Amino acid sequence: MCSKVLIVGGAGNMGQWFARFLMRQNYAVTIADIDPHAREVAKELGAGFVEDAGEAAGDFDIVLISVPIDVTESMIEGIALHMCPGSLLMDVTSVKKGVMEAMREAPKGIELIGTHPMFGPMVSDPKGQTVILVPVKGRCESWLPKIVALFEDNGAHVEFLSADEHDQMMAVIQGLTHFAYIAIGATLDALEFDLSKSRRFMSPVYEIMVDFVGRILAQNPHLYAMIQASPDVERVHDAFIAQCLELSESAESGETEKFVRSMRSAAAHFGDTESALRRSDKLVNARIAELEALANSLGKERGLRHIYSGVVHVGIVRRVTPQEVLLEKDGKRTKLKIENVRLLSPDELRQWKMDNLVHHKRDISVVLSENVKPNIIAGIIEGVDGVILAKKIDTYEIKKSHVSLTYRITILGDQDPKEVQHKVEELLEGIGGKIR
Repeated sequence: MCSKVLIVGGAGNMGQWFARFLMRQNYAVTIADIDPHAREVAKELGAGFVEDAGEAAGDFDIVLISVPIDVTESMIEGIALHMCPGSLLMDVTSVKKGVMEAMREAPKGIELIGTHPMFGPMVSDPKGQTVILVPVKGRCESWLPKIVALFEDNGAHVEFLSADEHDQMMAVIQGLTHFAYIAIGATLDALEFDLSKSRRFMSPVYEIMVDFVGRILAQNPHLYAMIQASPDVERVHDAFIAQCLELSESAESGETEKFVRSMRSAAAHFGDTESALRRSDKLVNARIAELEALANSLGKERGLRHIYSGVVHVGIVRRVTPQEVLLEKDGKRTKLKIENVRLLSPDELRQWKMDNLVHHKRDISVVLSENVKPNIIAGIIEGVDGVILAKKIDTYEIKKSHVSLTYRITILGDQDPKEVQHKVEELLEGIGGKIR
């Protein structure tokens, strides 16, 4: 019997992510949310819906809280009172100390695991991602192995931290990173800097940096404000601002040696800068390599998958710039931003065609020696460009030592079936067959 999960805040982006993920693992998911469109969201997800999470909580094996940080603690306090012994209470917030204190007040018998997925809802699955768990000792023995397996079996890396360790670590990993990028964005705004124009002159490193700034600025500002308001982030702000002022004063006063000492000290603390250089080179080179692959595809058919919508665009590459690629299909031209698409490999494009096009079917009968193996002939036919499948549908002897084999071949929907059939017939004649 599958476990029943209630996601409180399930109409939000992260709540929807967990709904989809858990349903793929055969959990029965229901969402609750104050969003006026929550019922429609549940219908689109294929999940159940309840209006009152508190009243319904006792009917579920797992209750997952996915609401804004500033209301998570009060939500936990209200929901936990209605849960049954043996059930599991989880959260997915970015701050843990206050949340875990609220969880510990839950009635005895309810198991407790704090959860922090280190990725956002734009990630399609947890493969290769990190998930931090904050288990409450003595109150998670039954569910903890199941939750660990849930993530690890889907390719995620699971780490364990206490609430204090988590918030101290996140003060830098999230607090400092977000603060620095948001500050850069705010600086560009204050300078009234023409970001679009600057892209004409950008280096690969500048392009990547600007994209990361934009990535952060595109997120929910209320969520990011609450992360910055965490008590552990305050000392990080103070240290960052102090270092900015010191570096600025060194540069403005002409004390270049002081600036050099600061940079060298930071490099020494950083440690293995060479590995960081190689990893960042890999990122830079990956962007350049895809652009080169597109530039070398002019006049050729290519497939591009939109990163966010998942829509695949197929056509002849007509023009490539550092910002855009132009595809043409049946006289229609489609302009796509390179930053929004991924170039499909030949195998991926072929698989997409196999899954999405309406294909042609043709029957071919051939006379061959009775010693031939029909499955080997089918494999040879499938090697012809444009053939998806060759299946033997009839066999009979027509004279001593010979046999007639009829194959039904499936031809890719965008291929000329007459041309492909002709290629197959030529191949069969080339190995001694006679087309009937």
